[in-house]
Amino acid sequence: MHRIRRFLKWIFVPVTLMVVPHARTKPVSFRIPLAGIFVSVLMFFVGTAYMLSVSVRTMEYHAMKERLSRVTTQYQEMKSTMQSLKTAEAELRKLFGLKSKKDVLEAVAFADSGSLDMDALNRQIHEAMESATDIRKYIEEQKDLYLATPEGWPVAGAVSSGYGQREHPMSGKPNFHSGTDLSVPQGASVRATADGIVSFSGWTAGGGNTVVIEHGHGFRTAYAHNQRNLVKVGQRVKRRDAIAVSGSTGVSTGPHVHYVIWRNGHHVNPAAYLTRG
Repeated sequence: MHRIRRFLKWIFVPVTLMVVPHARTKPVSFRIPLAGIFVSVLMFFVGTAYMLSVSVRTMEYHAMKERLSRVTTQYQEMKSTMQSLKTAEAELRKLFGLKSKKDVLEAVAFADSGSLDMDALNRQIHEAMESATDIRKYIEEQKDLYLATPEGWPVAGAVSSGYGQREHPMSGKPNFHSGTDLSVPQGASVRATADGIVSFSGWTAGGGNTVVIEHGHGFRTAYAHNQRNLVKVGQRVKRRDAIAVSGSTGVSTGPHVHYVIWRNGHHVNPAAYLTRG
C-alpha cells in the first residue's frame, strides 16, 4: 500500500515546461503532472498507429475497388460476347439446317466446271455469309412468286452458248454447260432478272467478277465474267436494277455474261424463263 501511494505521488509530481521565444517576450511556463506527459506521449503513438492503420485500409480499399472495376468490366465483356455467340449460334442453326446448309453451300456453287471453280466459290460464299441474317429474313418473308421468278435475259445480247451438253470453247472437251452465255459488248449494264437480295458479290477463279442473288421461292440466279460488280452482299435489288458491268474476267474467250438459274437447288435452263404465261 505504501508503494502504491509513493507511485501515485510520483506520477502526479508537477513538471514545469518552459517555452522561451526568440523575440523579446517573457518566457511561458506550464506546470503539467508527470502522468500528463506520459498520457500525451501514449496518445501520440496510439493516434499515429491509428492513422497508419486507416491509411493502409484506405489504400487497400481503393486497390480492391479498382480490381472490382476491372473484373466487372471483364464480366460485362464476356457476357456481351456470350450473348453474341448465342445469337450467332441461333442464326446459324436456323440457316444451316439439314437442308439449308446444302442449299446455301452446294446449290449456290456453279456446276459448270468449265466456267467456274466450284470449290473456290463455295469458300467465298461461306465468307460472304456474314450477311446471312438479312438473306434468311428475306427468304422467310416469302416474297411474291411473281417478283421472285426470273424473267428475260440480264443483257440484250445474242446467245453464244446455250444450256446443256456442249464442247468446251477452250479445252475442246465435252462438258455440261449449267447456264447460258450471252455475247455482249464490254461495258453493258447487267441487270437482275427478279427481285432479291445479293448473297455473293466478288471474284471467282473461273467466273471472274460474279454476282449471286437470292430471290425466294427456291430461285437463285448468278451473273459471271463481269468487268466489275455494282452491288454488295446483303443489298436488296429489284428486277431490272443494274447489278454489274459486262466484261471478260475469269476464264473467258471474250466479253459475255454467263447467266445461271437455280430452282430448289438445281440449275435449270434459263431459256424457260424468258417469258411467263
